Amino acid sequence: PLGALIIDKPLRSGQQVYAKGRDLVVLAMVNAGAEVISDGHVHVYATLRGKAIAGARGDEQARIFTSSLEAELISIAGTYRTSGDAPLPADVAGKAAQISLQGDKLVMQAL
Repeated sequence: PLGALIIDKPLRSGQQVYAKGRDLVVLAMVNAGAEVISDGHVHVYATLRGKAIAGARGDEQARIFTSSLEAELISIAGTYRTSGDAPLPADVAGKAAQISLQGDKLVMQAL
């Protein structure tokens, strides 16, 4: 198995990183308009303002972790939510959070 793909520089609008067959760890901000995609888990140890897609190949056990949730889009195994659908819940917006898939619903929990 491959180890996690680690990105240590901020991702700007228009940039995309795909961790094929492994987890993705981002140690810097994911700006609005940037995309982080992983077949496994997505970890963002900074502000997540762009798009985060975990379980891109259908892994329903994949999760998204971030130290500050402000995402435009979050998706796990094809189930997604955009910031245009509804604002993030107050208990997780701008806070450390994890997102998991339970059934057909994305569940956001503050950490």
